[in-house]
Amino acid sequence: MEWAGSGPELLFTIDRESGAGLRAQLEEQLRDAICGGRLAGGERLPSSRELARALGLSRGLVQDCYAQLQAEGYLTSRPGSATRVAAVARRAAPPRAGTQAPPRPALADFRHGVPDLRLAPREDWAWAVREVCRTAPNTAFDYGDPAGDRQLREVLAAYLRRVRAVAATAEQVVVCTGMAQALGLVLRALAAGGIGTLAFEDPGAVRSTAGQANAAGLTVVPVPVDEDGLDVGALDDCGARAVLVTPAHQWPTGVVLAGHRRQELLAWARRRDGVVIEDDYDAEFRYDRDPVGSLQGLDPDHVVSLGTVSKSLAPALRLGWLVAPGRLLPAVARDKLVSDRGSPGLDQLALALLIESGRYDRHLRRARAEYAARRRTLVDALAAHAPGLRVTGLAAGFHAILHLPPGTDEARVIEQARQRGVGLYGLAPLHHAPGPRPPRLVLGFGDTPQHTIEPAIAAVADLLRG
Repeated sequence: MEWAGSGPELLFTIDRESGAGLRAQLEEQLRDAICGGRLAGGERLPSSRELARALGLSRGLVQDCYAQLQAEGYLTSRPGSATRVAAVARRAAPPRAGTQAPPRPALADFRHGVPDLRLAPREDWAWAVREVCRTAPNTAFDYGDPAGDRQLREVLAAYLRRVRAVAATAEQVVVCTGMAQALGLVLRALAAGGIGTLAFEDPGAVRSTAGQANAAGLTVVPVPVDEDGLDVGALDDCGARAVLVTPAHQWPTGVVLAGHRRQELLAWARRRDGVVIEDDYDAEFRYDRDPVGSLQGLDPDHVVSLGTVSKSLAPALRLGWLVAPGRLLPAVARDKLVSDRGSPGLDQLALALLIESGRYDRHLRRARAEYAARRRTLVDALAAHAPGLRVTGLAAGFHAILHLPPGTDEARVIEQARQRGVGLYGLAPLHHAPGPRPPRLVLGFGDTPQHTIEPAIAAVADLLRG
């Protein structure tokens, strides 16, 4: 680390009443700071003059202290250069459980739910942030509207009307810190309004949905999905008044909610005075089908639309939004204020500029072409190395469902593939409850480099064929 001026400020305390020598106190505190990790190897220390002034000590005492710690190997110094921390062994920190992700497979990893992080438009984002910092008024650096910057809300409303046929005004848009917060805000608003049960698609995002619902005080009930999407008849039978759906590209099966099911679902919402929560998570990425408009545009009084840039730009930006009917907005806005007082204001302005400038659409076109190429590579590789196996869910998004031969042990295929350096993932864990089901794999290709796809499929072809 490089520090301006004379080096970093250090939190040391000299107790002149303790009876211990002043130099001994300073040496001990420096040793503890180095061994405990407060001062990292190579980090620059304040000059002896500055540290002596800050602690009210003589400069000679500090120089003697530095010399002693250099002799012990804690510090290093060269003529004309600052005194720095040496690369010494630190005290072992207690291990932290659950913080390390398992290593990625060596050959290829078909994990799902993640875009290509190499495609993140770094230069465009840096340009937008620079422009915002250069041109934004001073008021933009203050606390803003907890519901989101007005400019971004207007831009988002116009964008969603244009590309998703959402019936949105800026007043209906609340900017959130990603999809997870958007869903949590809606669920808590529903609970406050007297709704006690949330239905969700099965298979689907079972664990995250149940966790969010339980945190909001809601119970959950699964509703099966078939080739036409959510089974609305089963939804009607379960008694819930709220349901979370992914109609444009169902997660994980990839089916599109059929036209007649869309009408049945909206009729259910009107009859029950219920709420449909529409997760529009990867609707931007479609390949060989016509665009499917948002459910919210058909009935804005009963549908809440959730969106995010986590898939289109990068998860690290933590920006999303919700479009809610008027009856939910006051509760959502109050909760957003209490939760975090608003999402990062400058990032909101940067996103608004990215969309207004056309750079966002340009990036989506580039990303869509890249994902389409990987999709073709995956389909060709499966046709060559595992012919006869059915592949579905490819019309949009960046994952596919591979149907394994009947009787295949899904978990065993996954384990043996990992031993060969290929990461495969089953559909079974995405169901609400365990049970006998057809063996299927979820093959994500969003963050899988194109050149690794064919060799990886070839390496596990015998496992896939059964």
